[in-house]
Amino acid sequence: MKTYLVGGAVRDALLGKPVKDRDWVIVGATPEQLLQLGYTAVGKDFPVFLHPQSHEEYALARTERKIGSGYHGFSCETGTHISLEQDLARRDLTINALAQDEFGTIIDPYGGQADLKSKILRHVSPAFAEDPLRVLRVARFAARYANDGFSIAPETLNLMQDIVQQGELAHLSAERIWLETHKALGENRPDVYIEVLQQCGALQALFPEIAQLFGVPQRAEYHPEVDTGIHILLCLRVAARDNLSTRVRFAILVHDLGKGLTPKEQLPRHIHHEHTGVPLVNTLCQRYKVPRDYQQLAEMVCQYHLDCHRVVELQAKTLWGNLQKLDAIRRPERFIEFLQACQADAQGRLGLEHKPYPQFDYFKQAQHVVAQITPKQLDNLGQLNGLEIGHALGALRIHALHEFKQKYLTQS
Repeated sequence: MKTYLVGGAVRDALLGKPVKDRDWVIVGATPEQLLQLGYTAVGKDFPVFLHPQSHEEYALARTERKIGSGYHGFSCETGTHISLEQDLARRDLTINALAQDEFGTIIDPYGGQADLKSKILRHVSPAFAEDPLRVLRVARFAARYANDGFSIAPETLNLMQDIVQQGELAHLSAERIWLETHKALGENRPDVYIEVLQQCGALQALFPEIAQLFGVPQRAEYHPEVDTGIHILLCLRVAARDNLSTRVRFAILVHDLGKGLTPKEQLPRHIHHEHTGVPLVNTLCQRYKVPRDYQQLAEMVCQYHLDCHRVVELQAKTLWGNLQKLDAIRRPERFIEFLQACQADAQGRLGLEHKPYPQFDYFKQAQHVVAQITPKQLDNLGQLNGLEIGHALGALRIHALHEFKQKYLTQS
């Protein structure tokens, strides 16, 4: 029985990156032997065990054979006769098909170290095409390592295109698509994930609402990049630069979906796109069972991002109305995320990535002004019913916002 450290832990150590999770493969053992040694069985589809002390995952070496459609359509074989090289052969990329023995020796039967040096994401074997989930995984790895100079091998991209053209993505569950996309949004370059999916045709297959933004023009005086799809990529870059949450990044990804519905005769203007986009955001979120808090923020950013851009121009009454629509007093944390998304939208334009966005602080200060005004400040509180309290409180807040606006304009 021999034990090897495999996959991402070996890859990241060779890249000089922090190792987060460690996975192990055991060659020459049976499930019964591991159970006798105190391991706990946890694998459903194939034998995976938790180490009695470290609780890290140890899998028996296995091979896989395609017997059906999708990423579930595999038959796994384990046994003491399965070699380490056979186990590594079933992995997706050469840089993930690496192992290390107890002495620190690297086992590399498929050229993973050479591809690490060349910064290439390359599939291990033609069996890559048997698992459609690998299209999303490779796109996610491209997003993770883009800043390190990694790119996808042309032959691997061709295989990804073949998988898409054969309709294999239709066999992926909504949960797995969202899981991979959610992970990718958290990577260093989430824009690369979208770009790779676009290149191989997967974006059109999975996210047609996003795919149709590419090639749609915008007014060049506001958007020097012109192409709406490119604008979305630039916004995601800004979000990653500013280390914004995945919830904000998702909202940014879908905030301009309405521009894909603009009639051609109106282009490059996009009248009311902030409203026409909301049903598309809802449809996409329902299709992939996106968490409710992600959907709520995304719909909010889609519908109100233009109001944020022109917030300094708004009169006090309108400003108070917008704060109410955004539920800014009761949900201040989400309100800040809304502002973050709007700033990323404003800065996600070619050559304007560092342009100041004073609307962020202005809107934030306005929220702070009204949040300080409570019913206790009403002189005749005890004589008012609930509706009257609401009206009186609103009047106080509008007055405070008017004074805030005048002071801001004077200082500016």
